[in-house]
Amino acid sequence: MTKPLALLEKYWGHTSFRPLQEEIINAVIQQKDTLALLPTGGGKSVCFQIPALVMDGICIVISPLVALIQDQVANLKANGIKAIALTGGLKINELGTLLDNCVYGDYKFLYLSPERLQQEIIQERIKQMNVNLIAVDEAHCISQWGNDFRPAYKNINSLREILPEVPCIALTATATPTVVKDIEKSLQLNDVAMFQQSFTRENLAYTVLETENKLLTIEKTLRKYPQSCIVYTRNRKSTENIHEALTRKGFDSVFFHGGLSSDEKQNNLQKWLSGKVQVMVATNAFGMGIDKPDVKNVIHVQLPDSLENYYQEAGRAGRNGEYANAIILTDANDIEVLKKQFIHNLPSVDFLKIVFRKLCSFFQIAYGEGYDTKHALAFYEFCKAYQFPTQKTYTALQLLDRHSVIQLSQNFHRKTTLKFLVDQFNLLNYLDNHPHLSLITQAILRTYGGVFEQKININTTFLSQKLGLPKAKISETIQQLAKDEIIDLDEIQTDAEVTFLVAREDDKTIHPIAKEVRQQNELKKKRVEAVLHYVKNTETCKNIQLLSYFGETTKTPCGICSVCKTKKTATPDTELQLLIRDDILKVLQTGAMTSTEICTVLPYREDLILSIIQLLLESEQIKLTETNTYTYII
Repeated sequence: MTKPLALLEKYWGHTSFRPLQEEIINAVIQQKDTLALLPTGGGKSVCFQIPALVMDGICIVISPLVALIQDQVANLKANGIKAIALTGGLKINELGTLLDNCVYGDYKFLYLSPERLQQEIIQERIKQMNVNLIAVDEAHCISQWGNDFRPAYKNINSLREILPEVPCIALTATATPTVVKDIEKSLQLNDVAMFQQSFTRENLAYTVLETENKLLTIEKTLRKYPQSCIVYTRNRKSTENIHEALTRKGFDSVFFHGGLSSDEKQNNLQKWLSGKVQVMVATNAFGMGIDKPDVKNVIHVQLPDSLENYYQEAGRAGRNGEYANAIILTDANDIEVLKKQFIHNLPSVDFLKIVFRKLCSFFQIAYGEGYDTKHALAFYEFCKAYQFPTQKTYTALQLLDRHSVIQLSQNFHRKTTLKFLVDQFNLLNYLDNHPHLSLITQAILRTYGGVFEQKININTTFLSQKLGLPKAKISETIQQLAKDEIIDLDEIQTDAEVTFLVAREDDKTIHPIAKEVRQQNELKKKRVEAVLHYVKNTETCKNIQLLSYFGETTKTPCGICSVCKTKKTATPDTELQLLIRDDILKVLQTGAMTSTEICTVLPYREDLILSIIQLLLESEQIKLTETNTYTYII
């Protein structure tokens, strides 16, 4: 039997384990059911990958995210370890071949989603496999009290029934004590070996910073710390806007969101991972499975929707052990925005029923039909057609996805459908007079039969690759044909793909999940309240607040969070505050300024400057003008 440390060095190039990794690995090798709670960056995957390599047979890994599965499988293959991922888009014969490889080949890992696990063909083939370990990644998803509850995770216990003698390891970075108990119960963990690393990140300074100008604050932070940074924002538009603003300021920046093509995502990611650019501006989905140890700053431009998500996202900073910052920027509007987005927009059961019925109508699915059909969804057109509020509707679709009613995948593309309006004789005359359009037009005719009889979907990407021409050239030709009334053209911009996982039964489809939906709505409200308490609490160390939320107790302040730093400089008569006061008065003697301008010209922390401005107002040494500038009182 190869020793775990030798495998760690052979495949991962490390000569020692991180805290608790070795103890967890040994427990699994000893055939114990194991629960591992390691913070983000704690090296969870090694804890099941090394035992699986030590033991004979194949390890089955259940993971909730396709991107996470693909990333881990790619890394294993890069290290020369045979692994298979059963993701979407597989034909039945391809699925059979991959499962045969797991049964008869010397593959060490089979990755699949909890939904895939429910397929009968997969369960039957698993019975034929020599399975050495069941690994449940992101195990908090199995708990109804967990932040990312996935009902399909509840069915993982079927795997335990199929393989009662095979040990199971459950892993997560964020779990409250209630969630931990639920994981043990749901996965039927017996005599469980429990390992929990402290949630404390001693090198990570948690900061909540009130600011009137978030972009300026980001700029000042990036200039102070010119190392790698992630700026998290909530939507695609603000992602691109912040990226463009930072680029204009001279920062090397890329952005990442669900609307980008796979090539664009990969290109931007590699630029950031390799250090060619300093800043990655991204939506909150970015980061799962990505291990970049030298991130100095993680900046949240909006308030997070839960402390579980915030802890994971903030934890992507400082994985190399060096001092790093996790900063939440907030202004006067953020609290109401958070409540509106995540409380007021929670879809009720009745709204969920309406959305599902209209979704079926939108795709003309008859009652009792629709199972396993795929449809390109133009989301904003769908909302406009039924006058649905966009945010609430998107949340409803996510809920339907989470409860396995539909599968919702972001799939940004332009759907092109066309039919020729002229006969072949007139078309040839037209092409004689427009020879520059002939190559692409002839390619369409050769590739797609029936374009004279009915509208046909045209794959512009395929035509581009086939002819070796840019997609823009293909689109330009099609647009010209439509303009000259040679073709009847429909182009729909789609941003998602919907797969129906059940047949249409309207309200009957939603009834089985109604109780869980109501419960999850209540939990969401409590999580938002916890975030608001964390942001507003300026008396208790931020690290102590986070630890308490996750059931860990300590009375020792971290000394580096925004609360601890403020307390260090909170005495009214300290030299620093006197210095700031004098400098504010000096700059205002040169002319009136806004608070943002004062913060820009003075080299002090913004919260300290703003607190001294307030003291100067109260003591009537300065005053606020009608144009919201401050002026010196002589």
